[in-house]
Amino acid sequence: MPDLSELPRKATLRAALLNRRRTLPASSLEDGAAHVLAELETLVRRVEPRCVAAYVPVGPEPGGPGLPDALAGMLSPEGRLLLPVLLPDFDLDWAAYHGQYTLTPGPHGLREPSGRRLGPETIATVQLVVVPAVAVDARGTRLGRGGGSYDRALARVAPDTLVVALLHDGEVVEQVPDEPHDQPVGAVITPSGGLVMLPA
Repeated sequence: MPDLSELPRKATLRAALLNRRRTLPASSLEDGAAHVLAELETLVRRVEPRCVAAYVPVGPEPGGPGLPDALAGMLSPEGRLLLPVLLPDFDLDWAAYHGQYTLTPGPHGLREPSGRRLGPETIATVQLVVVPAVAVDARGTRLGRGGGSYDRALARVAPDTLVVALLHDGEVVEQVPDEPHDQPVGAVITPSGGLVMLPA
């Protein structure tokens, strides 16, 4: 059973950080995205994944709107980028990314790939997962938007697969209130701090 005492603390932290994001100037978002993508490229070159699962940033989310194209360009010609498709029960299905023109409007303001659905379990086959987050703490506890979609998806990821969260500066926090279902991340990338591996 969830620890209901943690829910107000999570909601307060989430609201404060999302409000802060909304005040970031466009120039800061663009510069931050460039630094994050450069760090991500270094990581991709090191890991050499055949398949990566990532996301399409919405609004001021880290990585910027060019994240899918940038990630696809970092992969080998045989590499494959998977993007999420939100299901009615808030679980995540996955489809291959084939360019910005193949993204279609999804629920909650999301943009989703229009290709063949590969199934929620497909995330178990990837070698690198890039996730959105509102905050992460030093233990790797991730604070998302509260729907639980990524916690469900990350529970299927192979134990040796690196999960990295993209954040703005100031979003690595002292402690994220955690619940039993919360899935940790193994690393974060921020514009100023670069790639930081975590003990998750």
